Amino acid sequence: MTARLTARFWVDAYLMRLRLYDIPAFVVKHGDDTAGAVLVKLNTLDGAAVVYQRSFDLLSGERVWMELTAGEERDVDAAILKQRGFDPDLWVIEVEDRAGRHLLDEPGLE
Repeated sequence: MTARLTARFWVDAYLMRLRLYDIPAFVVKHGDDTAGAVLVKLNTLDGAAVVYQRSFDLLSGERVWMELTAGEERDVDAAILKQRGFDPDLWVIEVEDRAGRHLLDEPGLE
């Protein structure tokens, strides 16, 4: 059994990594510091957005980031609001980058 980072520690590390690349990001919803799930909304500033959620790959047992939904920003925001209704401990991070960078595929952010 491997140790898990707290949600707050992961969020702080993620925001720091984004700052190193000059990618603006904001905590839109502060979830539970210890065990809150995290959604990452990528806003490409053209009216479109994508939301990623962390999941487990059942075949490998690894944690992976998967697309929850994508489309017009208002539709993506509605999907996030729905998820927040299911999980009051949920974190929501918004990343704003015209190039579509979110860094979730980089080592250490699984």
